[in-house]
Amino acid sequence: MSRRVEACLSGVALGAWFALCGPAAAFTAYVTNEKGNSVSVIDTTTMAVTATWKVGRRPRGVTVSKDGKELFVCASDDDRIDVLDTSSGKVVRSLRSGPDPEQFILDASGNPLYVANEDDSQVTIIDIEKNKVLAEVPVGVEPEGMGLSPDGKILVNTSETTNMAHFIDTKTFQVIDNVLVDARPRFAEFTADGKFLWVSAEVGGTVSVIDVAQRRVIKKITFKIPSVNDEAIQPVGIRITKDGTKAFVALGPANRVAVIDAKTYEVEKYLPVGQRVWQLAFTPDQKMLFTTNGTSNDVSVIDVAAEKVVKSIPVGLLPWGVAISPN
Repeated sequence: MSRRVEACLSGVALGAWFALCGPAAAFTAYVTNEKGNSVSVIDTTTMAVTATWKVGRRPRGVTVSKDGKELFVCASDDDRIDVLDTSSGKVVRSLRSGPDPEQFILDASGNPLYVANEDDSQVTIIDIEKNKVLAEVPVGVEPEGMGLSPDGKILVNTSETTNMAHFIDTKTFQVIDNVLVDARPRFAEFTADGKFLWVSAEVGGTVSVIDVAQRRVIKKITFKIPSVNDEAIQPVGIRITKDGTKAFVALGPANRVAVIDAKTYEVEKYLPVGQRVWQLAFTPDQKMLFTTNGTSNDVSVIDVAAEKVVKSIPVGLLPWGVAISPN
C-alpha cells in the first residue's frame, strides 16, 4: 500500500491529511443557517469558515449558479429567493419564489429554477434572468424534495404529506405520473445514468429506489444501527457518486451517514457525524462530502474514498442546506 493511501486510511493528523489526502482543487462550500438567517462560507482547502453572509429569514435550500458567480438561497419565511453575488456576499436581488420556498433545483443549462412551495402545494418554475414565473404546477401536500433527470426532461417533486414522488415533464410543466413511497419523503436524487431515482422517507425510515422508465419502486432500503432507536433513524439527504457505485444517506437524529453499495443496495457502514444530520453535498471532484448537522451547529467532512470523517467545522445556528461552487 502506498504511503498516501496508508495515511488516508489510518487517520493521520489533520495537517498531514491535507498534505497527503487533500484535493488538488479548491472549492467553496455555502451552508444555510436556518436559525441564524445567514450563510456560512467555507474554504474547502483550509476547512475553515471565511465569511458569514446575512440573508432572509429561515434560509433552507441553497444552490450555486452554473458559473459560480451567484448563490441562490430559499428565504422561506420571507417568501422569496435571495440572490447573492459570491464575490461580495451581498444580496443583489430577490426572485418571486411563491410562498414558503423549501428546496429547489437549477436546470443544467443554468435557467430555469424549479422551486418547491411547501405551504401552497405547488412547484413554481422561475426564469431567473427575467425574474418571471413560467408556471405553477399543482402537486401533493407539503412539497419539498426536488430532483432533475440528467437529461433535464423529468423533474421530480416529493410531497411530505401525500407521500408521493410527482414526475413532471419540463417541456409541458404537467405532472405525468405519481409514485407512492413511504411516509414523509424529503429528498429525491437521480443516478447519473438517469435510470433510477432514490427517494428518502423521513418518518418511514426507508429509501425507495424507483425505476424511472417503469415508474415503480423496485427496492426499499432499510437501516438498523446498534444502540440507536429505530425512531431516530430518519433518512433525509441523499448523494450518489457519478460512477454509480456508492450512495450516502443522511439519517437525521441517528447522527449517522449510511454508506450504501448502490448496485446491491446493501448498507455497508454507518459514519458517525454531528447531531441531526440533514443535507449532503459533494465537492465537484467528489473527493469530499459535506454534511449539515442541525443541532450541533456544525458541518462534518467525509473523505469519500476512505469513507471516513476527517473534520468537523463549526458554522451558524441550525445549519440546513449546503451547496458547493463548481469552480
